[in-house]
Amino acid sequence: MKTVVRLAISSALVALALVIAPVAWFAWGPTKAFPGQHLVNAVAGVLVGPLWAAIIAAVVGTLRIMMGVGTIFAYPGGLPGGVVVGVAYKLLRKVTSRRRALLLAALTEPLGTVLVGGTLAWFIFDPLFAGMSLQARFGSILWLYAGWSLSSVAGGVLGAACLLVIDRVGLLDLLKAG
Repeated sequence: MKTVVRLAISSALVALALVIAPVAWFAWGPTKAFPGQHLVNAVAGVLVGPLWAAIIAAVVGTLRIMMGVGTIFAYPGGLPGGVVVGVAYKLLRKVTSRRRALLLAALTEPLGTVLVGGTLAWFIFDPLFAGMSLQARFGSILWLYAGWSLSSVAGGVLGAACLLVIDRVGLLDLLKAG
């Protein structure tokens, strides 16, 4: 895929995320969970690959913070999901059909967001809770996982549905050829 096509797709995905950002987030403690980011991560990981998906998540996270509908947690909560989807799609594409690969890859988005991103967020911000007991610290990561799971599972499923539609109408072939 040519760089200009990747850039066009990435710009469209950033625009989509920013249009739905003001209405599609929910507060989860100090975080602002945004299922739309996970939808975009699922689509971007398959269409433009893991590196571009991470760039898209960084741009969307930065702009969401500037718009007041995101927090610093947008980075650990957004970047790993698209990377995991992109890598999963590349690996799955070698062993299964394209449709099955894109569906399964999109559904790996919560693994990146919750397990990788949630754990990174916890390690980054854990020093702020230095006075808390180990039980309270462990409880805080489980609490973070729960909220981000709600957001990323919903977004991953919506992303998988979007990818199935994109594949069914033949747009995926057109994009990959460009």
